[in-house]
Amino acid sequence: MDKTDVTQCKVAVLAGGWSDEREISLDSGRACAKALGQAGFEGVELLDVAADDFLQRLTSGGFDVAFVAMHGRYGEDGCVQGLLEVLHMPYTFSGVLTSAVATEKDYAKSQFRSAGIPTAKGTKLSAGHVPDEAEANNLVDRLGLPLFVKPAANGSSYGISMVHKASELAEAVRRAGQGGQRVIVEACVKGTEITVPVIGNDDPMALPVVEVVAGADAEFYDLKVKYEPSELHHVMPARLDPEVYERAQRLAVLAHKTLGCRGASRSDFIVTADGTPVILEINTIPGMTETSLLPDSARHAGIEFPELCRRFVEWALE
Repeated sequence: MDKTDVTQCKVAVLAGGWSDEREISLDSGRACAKALGQAGFEGVELLDVAADDFLQRLTSGGFDVAFVAMHGRYGEDGCVQGLLEVLHMPYTFSGVLTSAVATEKDYAKSQFRSAGIPTAKGTKLSAGHVPDEAEANNLVDRLGLPLFVKPAANGSSYGISMVHKASELAEAVRRAGQGGQRVIVEACVKGTEITVPVIGNDDPMALPVVEVVAGADAEFYDLKVKYEPSELHHVMPARLDPEVYERAQRLAVLAHKTLGCRGASRSDFIVTADGTPVILEINTIPGMTETSLLPDSARHAGIEFPELCRRFVEWALE
């Protein structure tokens, strides 16, 4: 087969799995499989990683490349990437180490700070450690109110709570602890919420900055808001001063490079009143549903979804 035409490659779209984001992942997988077909790929199969026959289908299917459309644990954290490395199968998006570090928010933040990317103040707790009254008061004294409490390694706003008083902290930590072994307690950075998608490998480029508007009925961009129609919550281009807009794009590219991301990433920021973009987290496999932020931004830049998915396969094969 002539691999100079990437559309001749047989593609396994990996989706589903066991995380909280299973259904979202299946939505992403179906959307990506459809887009690849529209881009001219004829050999595309959607595989549910949690299916009993998944491994047999993956290893015997004659696939040239895996398109990873998984989110959360076992999919975005380096686990499925490790399997694909063992199978010597090229795959989309970041590798094992980058995926693992990006998923662990506290480890990623330490890398960002070393690179000069502003981060929110915060601390890490073990999931089984519920702060007593004295410790809760101490955390509030150090970080202020309100606070965000979230799993250190989860996505799509699962397990996140906004804490308005010290007495709410213990329950928030318990809730976040259900999502993993570690919990992040973080100062609430006030300002304009934005997200900056980045695409590419060695020479990545930032896509248009998206301003994220939660709406009057939501305290923050939570799980419910995230999957409502994009036109309700995505403002493009973001309403920022040109210098701030460009700085946010530069910082997103720097975050992408700092962790060694490949194919795509999406960095979430809060822009403070003085124009400083403060990074919250980076996503190495951004959502690929119809309402997702990265496809919306790419479309605004003139890159339709089928073309975007074709590029992801090309970058996987580099």
